This record gives sequence, structure tokens and C-alpha cells, in this order.
Amino acid sequence: MQDNDQSHWISGLSNFLEEKSGVAAIVFDEEKQSVSIATIGKVNIDLLEKELTHTILAIEKKIADGDKGGNAYPSNALSIKKVLDQTLLEKRSCPTGPLLWKWRSVEWPEFEEEETGEEWSFLAWMAGICGVFGLAGFLLNQNPGFLPPSASIACFIIAMIAGGWDPAVDVCKKLPKGQLDIHFLMLFVAIGTAVIGRMEEGTLLLFLFSLSGSLEHFALFRTRGEMDALFKMAPKTAVCINSDGQEITKAIEDIQLDDILLIRNGDVFPVDGEIIEGSTAADESNLTGEANPVNKSIGDKVFSGTINLWGTVRAKTIKIASESALQKIIYLIRDAQHLKAPSEKFTEKFGTPYTYGILCVTSILFLIFWLILGLNPIHSTESNPSAFFRAMSFLVVASPCALVLSIPSAILAAIAWGARHGILFRGGAAIEKLGQIKVLALDKTGTLTTGQMIVDKIESFPPGKENDILELAYSLESEANHPIARAITIYGKQQNITAKPIENFKSLIAQGVQGKHEDAMCILGRRELIEEGPLKEWIQKVEHPSAEFSEVWVIYKNLIGRILLKDQIRKESKAVLEELRRNNIKTVMLTGDRSKTAQAVASELGIEEVLSSLTPQGKVDAIQDLSINNTKVAMLGDGVNDAPCLASAYVSVAMGARGSDAAMEQSEIVLMDDRIEKFLDAFHLSKRARTIIAQNLILSLGTVAIMSIASITGYANLTESVIAHEGSTVLVCLNSLRLLFHKSRVIVKSDS
Repeated sequence: MQDNDQSHWISGLSNFLEEKSGVAAIVFDEEKQSVSIATIGKVNIDLLEKELTHTILAIEKKIADGDKGGNAYPSNALSIKKVLDQTLLEKRSCPTGPLLWKWRSVEWPEFEEEETGEEWSFLAWMAGICGVFGLAGFLLNQNPGFLPPSASIACFIIAMIAGGWDPAVDVCKKLPKGQLDIHFLMLFVAIGTAVIGRMEEGTLLLFLFSLSGSLEHFALFRTRGEMDALFKMAPKTAVCINSDGQEITKAIEDIQLDDILLIRNGDVFPVDGEIIEGSTAADESNLTGEANPVNKSIGDKVFSGTINLWGTVRAKTIKIASESALQKIIYLIRDAQHLKAPSEKFTEKFGTPYTYGILCVTSILFLIFWLILGLNPIHSTESNPSAFFRAMSFLVVASPCALVLSIPSAILAAIAWGARHGILFRGGAAIEKLGQIKVLALDKTGTLTTGQMIVDKIESFPPGKENDILELAYSLESEANHPIARAITIYGKQQNITAKPIENFKSLIAQGVQGKHEDAMCILGRRELIEEGPLKEWIQKVEHPSAEFSEVWVIYKNLIGRILLKDQIRKESKAVLEELRRNNIKTVMLTGDRSKTAQAVASELGIEEVLSSLTPQGKVDAIQDLSINNTKVAMLGDGVNDAPCLASAYVSVAMGARGSDAAMEQSEIVLMDDRIEKFLDAFHLSKRARTIIAQNLILSLGTVAIMSIASITGYANLTESVIAHEGSTVLVCLNSLRLLFHKSRVIVKSDS
């Protein structure tokens, strides 16, 4: 291990240790690839392990990219020691501190350098050269008097070099590590056929193998191309308006919170922001898959990487570039490419043992054909193939090319389709698991409803002072950021309300706010504030609003009134729930709202079961109760309080545009445009991907089984074995590519 590599490990893991309050120490050995963490107190160990895995992969990527290294010395808050062959990083504490530590081993993640598929064209050219010279060699063999025999041999040699180039490069990398895979098997067979004088069969094998390899990389290139389109949308600069009203061009990474940005017609929104002046429409198709323009006016959010279709607007920055919606997507997609499905991990792990096993079986068959059946060991004729020739035929069909490609090709195509349509799968496991669910638990606010309160009605007592009520409410809530305040602020701006000066502003915890205007106190808050004051008897005569409404009261001098707000039910929700029932998926609402409010929403949507007044822990308990008898439960939510129950579910799905960072981090699937009907797309895509994976496995394993028997019994020669083997590999790739053309099953489209 080089010194700069060691500095990367110390620097990267020191940063991780300092950032995590629940982690007291880390011990690691990068050569043996072992790592353990010491925790103290109550921690989310699953989340810690996931973040440590990301840290290790990031360090290995830096080393692979040739980064010059970081600071090898931790800060004064940490100490570094050598314990046997391991490095120990620990936070400085009292001598008895380590007695409270709880050590846990963490599995070292497998690092793989990213493949882009861009080499598909080179591989296609090599396959073409192999095919052309192989055909020339075959034709020269059929016309021996046309050119000397050495010409056909030269053609076959050129063809085999071209066709064997890519597998030879792979074997040279893996053989020193003791790793054997299908590339080794293909080269072994090709060289073997050349040794016994059957160069045409070896050339055919390498041609089909290189052709299927180029097709595999083309599939990878297509799927990566779908995702890279998002990366290219990331803007590099933005136009900011300074305090003097001047326009300044800034690099995207220099933009700060609350900076005012100018976005002209046709420009890309550089960061996530909120419209403060003007109106327009945004093309959000690259983030959400929504084909229709989305109207934007004052108070609406805009997302980085989307396009301003018309009208010049000003927007206030609400997230810096590194935390924007586009960067979240980029992070999630790159993360997904490293998180493999369980079945995919299995096929990868058995690759080397399987290769050794097949080589052993092939050697045994060679001995049986030679010593027991009496075949010539090496020399073959058309009517009497040699023992070696028969053994090579078996080795070809037993090679698991198609099997190895069966799962990753389908998973990658599904991830690409999802990314293009606003559905982010964080790895192959999510794609495999979603199609298995039997129960869907849904949060109410922000999931079944829009989560965006709107002002429905303003009442004053006596009537006629509604505008004064709105002005006072707008003045008190203009700087707040909770849902009711946002609704009142947006409505006030739409009504061109001007804020009144408020002094001595004070928040009344869990009750409301108060402030002084023109030497008189103004209060905005819940009904309970009035029920406990001098207006107690009067307020009892005012009817409560129906369950779907929330109310806030305004009191100022002799003025009293209320604002009624409601959280809109997504009009797509009912149709989505009906479609889920047709697919035998039980739906359950989990909400912290009162029972009356929850039941009103549930009855309108037709939800089968409602669990209301739940705390975050109560939601976790509910997920665990629903999961009894190994029932597969998916959780769909968006808030910080949904993160624990998302972690408890078999499959976790987050609403991405409004979803909290905690919910998105904990989720395996993210619906980027907050459209609940996209869950149906994800569900149907998962089921189709599982079907295609099953088809691929049946095709690949069936080909291996049938052709293995045929080659052992002598019914299939080497040429037929090669065609069957490589043909199944090509079919598997083509079958997986069908997922790129999956049809959306969204049943209702929301108005933009």
C-alpha cells in the first residue's frame, strides 16, 4: 500500500468518524479489507453501515483515479494507533470511555470501476474483423487451389486475435489473482480447437463471443446514456442580482442560500429556488418524466436542471447546488449502480467456483471419452471426433455467459427506464422486491394529499373585515416556513397584500404567534388560544370546520376572524388505490392526524384500513404488525417522521420532490415528481423486470442443460454448441433491452 493510499484511508475515515456523533472509533485494515466500528449509545446501525460503505467506496474510487492523497493526520479530536496489522482511529475520551463502546464488524464493500459501455464500438469493430477474416479463411479452405494453405491459416489467426482481444485483456487482469471466469473458458476452448486443427470452430466461437460482448456493452451504453442525459443538464453558472440590483454571473458552486437569481426565457434553472417575481412554466421532463410544462408563479418551487420555457423570472435560492434536486438524482443513480440485487450478487459469487468446477468436469469427461469409450485423445475426423473435441463441446455449452448476463442486464435497463421517467431505484434489490409486495402502507400528508395547504375561505366576525384578517395573518406569517404559513403567504402575495409592520414578534409554542402592531397585540393561532381567554363562551358557539379543514384564528383589538385551509387530496390517489386493489395489494393509511380527519380522507379514497394518531414509533410498530407471517410490506411516505418506518418496511418508497432528505436517504425507491401514480409505474416495471429475469434464467439454464446432455451424448458437435451457447447470450441481452421500451401504466395524469 502506497503512502498516498494510506493517507486517503486515514483522511476519509477520520472525516466519517468526526461527523458521526454515535461512532467512537474505527479499526480497519485496507489490505485484508476488514473494518469495524465502535458505537456508543443508541444509534441507527443500518444507516451508519450504509454511510460507512459509501465512504469506503469513495476512498477506493479516489485511489483508483490516482488522486494525490489527503491529509494523513486526523485532527486533535482524534488519535491514531497501530493495533497488530490494523489501524485504529478513535475519538479522545476518558480512560473508562472504551468500556461503554459496542464493537460491530461491517462488511467491506466490493469496489468496481464503473463501466460506461462506450467501448462497444471498438468491440463491434473487433467482432467485425474477426467475422471478415474468419469467413475469408473458411472460403479459402473450401477452395484449396486458390491460394496456399498458409493464407487460410493466417486469416484464421488474425480472426482469432481480433475476436479474442477483449477476453484476453480480462484474463490477464484476473489470472494473477487466481480468478477464472467465462473469458478464460472461451480462450481455453479457442486455443484448444486451434491445437487440434479445428481453427474454424475456434474462430466461430470467438466471433459470436465478441459479437455478444459488443451487444452487451451496447446495452450498457444505451442505459448509461439514458442516465447521463441528466448529468449533462447540470448548469455551470448562474446570473445573480446583488443588493445594488446589478447582474453578476457566478459559478454554480458559489451560489449561497437566499441569493436572488435571474432566469431568462430558455435558461436552465441553476439551483432549487422559489419564484419571487414573474411567472413562467418549467420543462421538468428530465427530472420527473412529466411531459407537460408545469406552470410556475410566485411562491412555487423550481428545480435545478429544469428549463424555463417562457417569461423572465426571479427566484430565491432555497438549496445550494450540492443539495439540489438534480444532484440528489445524480447521487442516487450512481449509488444504485453499485447496489446489486440479491440474485445478481449470487451469480457473481459463484462465477469463479463454477469455472473451476466446469474445468474439472471437462477433464473427467475427456478421460472417460478417451480411456473408457476408446476415442482418440487428440486427432479428430468428421466421423470420429476426438475425446478432446467432445470435451471442448461440453465446455462451450457449460460456460455461463448467458446466465451471468441474465440479471444485471435486466436490472440496469430497468434502472435506466425508471430514471428517464422520474423513478429512481436505489439498486437492483428494490427492483426485485417491489413486485413481491402484498401490502402498501401510505402516509397521508404529502402522499395521498398534496401536502400543500391552500387558503379556502376567510371569515371575520362580524363579516366585512376579511381583507383586514388576511393582512394581519400575512404580516405575522410572512417570515415563517411551516405549511400553514406558506399557504397564507402565497395567498397573500396572489392578492397583492402588503405586510404591516410587526414588532416584538414571538412564537407561542404549539399554539401560534403574536406580535405588536400600532401599539396593540395581534395574535394568530389555534382555537385553543381563544377557548382559554375572555372569549371562551363566545367561541363555543362557533362551529368547528369539517374534518378536511384546518383553521387559524386572528385576534386584534376589536377584530376577530379565522382562515380556513385545506390539504388537497391528490385526484390521482383514488384511481391508484383502485388499481392496486385489482392487483391484490392491500392499502393501509398511517398518519399522525386525528381519527376524524384520517377517516374523512380514507372514506373518500376507499382505503381499506386506517391507523391514525400515530407517533413515529407508532408507525414503526404498525409496519412490524403488518409484516407478520412474512408479509411483504411497502411504505410510501415523504416526511422526516416517515424515515423510521421506511427503514422498517420490506420496500421503502419516498416522494422525492417534496420529500425530506431523511426520507429519501432511507428509501430504496424515489418518485421524483411527487406523483403517486408513478408508484404504479414502479410496481409494474418491477413485475415485468422479474418476469424478464425469469425468462432469461430459463433460457440460459435451459440451453446449458439441453446442450450439455447433447454434447456429452454426441448429438451436438462443437459448431452447434458454439451457436447455441452464443445465441442464448445474444437473446438474453435483447430480451433485457425490451425493458427500455416499457410502456407507462400511469392511469391518471395530473394537471400541470
